[in-house]
Amino acid sequence: MNLARLVLREIRHRKINFALSLLGAALAVAAVLATIGALRSHDLQTEAIISDMEAATQSEMKKLEDEIRKSMKGLGFNIYIFPAGQEMSEVYADGYASKTMPESYVSKLADSKIVTVNHLLPSLTQKLEWPEQKRTIILIGVRGEVPIAHRDPKAPLIDPVVPGHLVLGYELHRSLGLKKGDPVTFMGKEFTVGDAYEARGSKDDITIWMNLGECQELLGKVGLINAIQALECNCATLDRLGEIRAELMQILPDTQIIETQSTALARAEARNQAAATARQQIESKKAQRAQLKAERQKLAGVLLPAATLVSMIWIGLLTFINVRERLPEIGILRAIGVKGRTILGAFLVRAIIAGLVGGAMGAAVAKFVSPTILPKEWLIAICLAPLLAALGAWLPSLAAAQRDPADVLRHD
Repeated sequence: MNLARLVLREIRHRKINFALSLLGAALAVAAVLATIGALRSHDLQTEAIISDMEAATQSEMKKLEDEIRKSMKGLGFNIYIFPAGQEMSEVYADGYASKTMPESYVSKLADSKIVTVNHLLPSLTQKLEWPEQKRTIILIGVRGEVPIAHRDPKAPLIDPVVPGHLVLGYELHRSLGLKKGDPVTFMGKEFTVGDAYEARGSKDDITIWMNLGECQELLGKVGLINAIQALECNCATLDRLGEIRAELMQILPDTQIIETQSTALARAEARNQAAATARQQIESKKAQRAQLKAERQKLAGVLLPAATLVSMIWIGLLTFINVRERLPEIGILRAIGVKGRTILGAFLVRAIIAGLVGGAMGAAVAKFVSPTILPKEWLIAICLAPLLAALGAWLPSLAAAQRDPADVLRHD
């Protein structure tokens, strides 16, 4: 009797046993592949969730950045650089510094690699009497903003004052009846009113702006300034001012830096905080999903070997029951000359067929349940199922092949 006929008869006469072997292999393969598919689905779902959150955050961040840029531009200059040794109480009381520093400081800043501030504007400010009008005014000499060398040019926050022109605050041009284009004498020199500002409700209403070079000449302070104004960048850090000071003090060590507060700055900080919160939420979601995946992988690391082992034991037990029930037939086959290796081969081939067919069934079910299973995983599972089934059936099959036919027939 050849091996093929023996295997076919074995399957045909032990249909229930064979079907149960198929079921064991199918369940094991389905469990393994479904778990792998579930983990991959988790990854895909995580990517989709994070992608959606990042897209929404990017959209909101773009809006926030636009709003922050507008707020910061509306804020005007909010960083002031004063000479070292200047009493800040005097600045707060009078509105300007009495000490001066070289105008070249602003060029030194502009030629450096600073990243924490934008829009550098040197100025010379002094409170004095307008001799021709016998009234106290604030004189501010300004020049055009100094561009930072390593950055693209930015639109200036204020326009420079043209030489030979004055810009008058509201109270000055209103009380004197001056308007744009009118001639005016200031400190013995003839000027033209370059602009006349609307009321601002601040010291600006009694201020005259003029070209920095002309202001320095009138005050006898050629090449000197008493402040450099700047606009901080939108730095969302815990110690923004500390970072600005640390960077600027490396370039201009004999200066001091202060920051003015405003509603616009508070709004910018709030938007920065909102953006930071959104990023934290994304990172938190990533961490939650990663933790959930780790827990699932840990559970899968226990369940998958357990499912494989149970399947092997199940097939081995079914083979043992089959061998025990067929001991008389095995004894007769051995007695008529069928070799032990043929008996062993019949049981192992039967187990391999059960593993192959059952594995294919289980893989098909897993593919239907979890479409994310890769073809190579599907193929590997189908190929491994017969091997594991053969391992499970090995010991009972070997025991059957090694039984002495005389002992079998004597007892059975």
